[in-house]
Amino acid sequence: MSTEKIVLKAKELLKEEGKIPSIRKLASALDVDAMAIYYYFENKNALLEAVTVSLVDAIYDPVLSIDWHKELHQLCLSYLQLLQDHPGLLETLLSMGSHGPAEVFIERFERAVSPLNLPDTYRKSALDLLVDYLHGFALALNCQQASSLSVELLDGPLMLYIDMLMLKKHHKKRK
Repeated sequence: MSTEKIVLKAKELLKEEGKIPSIRKLASALDVDAMAIYYYFENKNALLEAVTVSLVDAIYDPVLSIDWHKELHQLCLSYLQLLQDHPGLLETLLSMGSHGPAEVFIERFERAVSPLNLPDTYRKSALDLLVDYLHGFALALNCQQASSLSVELLDGPLMLYIDMLMLKKHHKKRK
């Protein structure tokens, strides 16, 4: 038994069932007593943090590039794909009290857009707008699984968003 083994099994169950498993269900799937889980994790919130950070940590990690828009695009697609592959993850992320998973995304977003040298307040607003859009898009994907809605349909709105960021960069240069 190890932390990694527990997190891996919890991720498998999340993907299968669309929600973070209970400690008892996880213990049963690992064929151990539920108290064994608590040896590795103080409580369910600690397990939740470890599982969600592990999942979000697997999304695309942008490199510093003059092609920042391609890096941002890939980051967004990989995040949406993660949320689509794990239908219960979005609800879990939005209901968590901790910020670990969000910090992973924020750090990657900031790396992707760093060539723009955006002011802090503008960068924060750009991040908030993007994350809210991605979460809404993911919710629509999860609610309409049989429809023609797909991750690829993000391209148009994301290009508009990128164009707006580029306009802000050029407007800032002229001042």
